[in-house]
Amino acid sequence: MTYLILSIFSSTGIFLVFKFLDQKSLSSFPVIIINYLVAALMGFIVNADQMQLGDIFTAGWIPVSILIGFLFIVMFFLVARSSNEAGISVTTVASKMSVVFPISFSMMIDPSDQLTLLKAAAVFATLTGVMLTIYEPGKSVQARKRTFLPLVLFIGMGLVDSLVKFAQHSYVSDRETALFSAVLFTMAFLTGMVILPFRREGITEFKQKAVWWWGLLLGIVNFGSIYLMVSALNHVNEFGSRIDSSIIYGANNIGIVSLSVLAGLVIFHEKLRTVNWIGIAISAGAIVLFSIS
Repeated sequence: MTYLILSIFSSTGIFLVFKFLDQKSLSSFPVIIINYLVAALMGFIVNADQMQLGDIFTAGWIPVSILIGFLFIVMFFLVARSSNEAGISVTTVASKMSVVFPISFSMMIDPSDQLTLLKAAAVFATLTGVMLTIYEPGKSVQARKRTFLPLVLFIGMGLVDSLVKFAQHSYVSDRETALFSAVLFTMAFLTGMVILPFRREGITEFKQKAVWWWGLLLGIVNFGSIYLMVSALNHVNEFGSRIDSSIIYGANNIGIVSLSVLAGLVIFHEKLRTVNWIGIAISAGAIVLFSIS
């Protein structure tokens, strides 16, 4: 339970960092780059006693890890923009409910994962909940942006999660999980470094001490959100058994959505319409359906 609670706080911390960056008028780009460097280093440190770095070059998951690493950094930019434009509450729901994509993908590639009535209902509830949560009436550019960004994030995160599921199902063993995660973070960092020379600000953005502190914090919570989640899934209780993965995933997503919505209301005074609250409630119900299906 401790791992799960810490994972929820870590994941929520990602959205909070981006919102604070906007308030402090700090560029998210250098913070994201530093974040992936920190997360990669932490991943390699955790992996130190499990696999040799030379195993990377013979791993079958290298090609897909390059693609996922690129998408990682793209999605982080979308999270930053969406948190600023649409708010933490809407962004969190859109990103966390993308779990419908890897679950649906799993049913296509894993014969043991069958489509049930509850899963079908959960998929329908997810799509309905997300659309109501991100709904923004009006035809202004700002209104369209507040709807468009979370929608793209929902689809993009779903694609990333599906690719991770494919890699884990086809190539990545339990022993390789930490190294696989570290390589993903490294690929995201290298992608950012390739983009850096083409930015007008260039390296000057990295001269601010605040950027490094926020990058360090984001890297810690980013790595923690993944590592602690895996630890929660692998944790064996005093009776020698593990909690079902579906329950862990359900509790984790509900916790992140609830805590993020609360933070958005209390800390940043975000305002949600009735239709958005209905969407959040339906999304929470969808998570419960996934947990018991």
